[in-house]
Amino acid sequence: MRDVNRVILVGRLGGIPTLMETKKGNQVAHFSLATSRWVKGEEPGQPGTEATQWHRITAWGKLAQTCGRELAKGQLVYVEGSFRSSEYTGKDGLPRQGMEVHADRVHFLGTKVKRADSAIESAGPQAVEAAPQLH
Repeated sequence: MRDVNRVILVGRLGGIPTLMETKKGNQVAHFSLATSRWVKGEEPGQPGTEATQWHRITAWGKLAQTCGRELAKGQLVYVEGSFRSSEYTGKDGLPRQGMEVHADRVHFLGTKVKRADSAIESAGPQAVEAAPQLH
């Protein structure tokens, strides 16, 4: 049996994606996605709370361009991709590890979203898939 590294998330964007270009000329977009779940109260009759988890998402190529152009803060999106880990040095000089999702597919959910830099009207869900690329 083959190993599987697949993640599916449905959540809301924390902000407008940051679109950049690598030294080799590849487009890359970074954005944060919040997913929430309901947590019951610890004792009977105690109200529950909402727990939010933040995810770092990276998209490449045409998918990055589309995400950078069309996604807006608070928009509901479906993201499918794989987990990737990275090691880096923090501002304090200490080594850190991070996890992010490299998106292969993004579906824009919801109806109307307005961005400060452009108005986006969506009649319904839209789907964008990444072409297979080597990163």
